[in-house]
Amino acid sequence: MKNELSKAERTRQFIIEKTAPVFNTKGYAGTSLADLTEVTGLTKGSIYGNFENKEEVALACFDYNLSRINQAVVAQIAEATSYYQKLLVYARFYHSFTRSSFLDGGCPILNTATEADDTNNLLKDKAAKAILGWRKRLTDLIKGGIEVGEFRQDVVVDQMALSIIALIEGGIMIAKVTNTPSSLDKVLQTVEMLITHMKVSQESN
Repeated sequence: MKNELSKAERTRQFIIEKTAPVFNTKGYAGTSLADLTEVTGLTKGSIYGNFENKEEVALACFDYNLSRINQAVVAQIAEATSYYQKLLVYARFYHSFTRSSFLDGGCPILNTATEADDTNNLLKDKAAKAILGWRKRLTDLIKGGIEVGEFRQDVVVDQMALSIIALIEGGIMIAKVTNTPSSLDKVLQTVEMLITHMKVSQESN
């Protein structure tokens, strides 16, 4: 079984890791070839010898940035002992987007969806699939909580999942645009309230 990456694969990965923060910060349109050569130290020929064009680099960078988020979230969810605590990971994890350098540029889903809405269908599709995947993970957790009796039977699962996503992404957007991390704090508190409201009350047990 082959465990080591080939030289070409290592070069591709190097380009992705170096340019992912640039695309996530400047966006697809705002990132130039000069940005890519500067941050990697490679020539135009080296970059386009590994990728067909700038769009292909941007798509790979989106996947890379999204994977960093998903891996971190999945790791925290794995440590949680209840469905309630697993959902709270989402309400608490996203504080990192305004209070640390976890991912330069913030949330790649929000950044890509905003920029590529009507200008780049491939990037728009990437953002859409990321949202749909997020919704699926949330609905699975909510359904799991209902099945084991943690959450109320009358919870409208898909509505709750979409509301959590909308609040988190909207809160990140507001905090970023207004440069007020406290705005995201308030929105994430609302997310926690929604999740807590799903819990079966002690009186009903």
